[in-house]
Amino acid sequence: MKKRVLITGGNGLLGRSIISCNENRFELLATGKQKSHTSYTDNLYAPLDILDSNQCDKVFSKFKPDYVIHAAAMTHVDKCEEDPDTCNLVNVDGTNNILKACQKYGSHLIFISTDFIFDGNHGSYSENSKPNPISIYGTSKWNAEKLIRASTIDSSIVRTSLVMGYFENLMTSNLILWAREKLSKGKKISIVNDQIRTPTWSMDLAEGCFLLIRNRAAGIYNISGSEKFRISELIMRVAEHGNYNSKLIKEVKTKELGQIAPRPLISDLDISKARRNIGFNPHSFKDVLDSMPYI
Repeated sequence: MKKRVLITGGNGLLGRSIISCNENRFELLATGKQKSHTSYTDNLYAPLDILDSNQCDKVFSKFKPDYVIHAAAMTHVDKCEEDPDTCNLVNVDGTNNILKACQKYGSHLIFISTDFIFDGNHGSYSENSKPNPISIYGTSKWNAEKLIRASTIDSSIVRTSLVMGYFENLMTSNLILWAREKLSKGKKISIVNDQIRTPTWSMDLAEGCFLLIRNRAAGIYNISGSEKFRISELIMRVAEHGNYNSKLIKEVKTKELGQIAPRPLISDLDISKARRNIGFNPHSFKDVLDSMPYI
């Protein structure tokens, strides 16, 4: 019998990637606060507001998931900084509602976290590195992690970095799509050259979640790309790959952008544990670019 997997944030990039690469391996139920943004044929979709504990209970009671991939979150870092109450409501209280439903119905929770739980002072963060978030967003995800770790449910915490990918009608863009759109229109962009990340293809992140299920792996796992880049280098490669004018790209320091929320400067993740324990093997950044349509 197929395992039953419930996805929160089913309209988002990761949610849609999970559905796309499922290949009939699991019985999926995608959920989201809004109506479905895509056509679900082999998979089901149900409305779910993670802030509504009664609705959570009803959806869980009907579907009875073996696993829950909790991807729904408030992720816009600056908006989180401007509105910490809503950020904490969604990322902490919403997660707690999902946690309680998992506890009641015996579901294994896979929580999607972030490299932003680290301060970015040194990078190459492993699962054992000490979190020290410097933004409201990072703090909210770390607080959600602590709720899960303090519970008695079966759980996996997935820390990832700079997720990118493409689907039609996405609710939000991502760095690569944004840069391609601007460069394709001949518009100048300012890109930081002092931030280092391990960019992650959404399809690799989805596959990482499936590998956790297949291997019944619990605990903390870094699931990201294996290559680390300065963000400016990343976008230069986007320009080269798409034959865009690289002179449109202006390299700046983070402090020059005047962003509302602080960002960790060096937050690349060490994925050795995921490679070793669950056989995670992400695509190269070039492969990711090849997979994404030109604008």
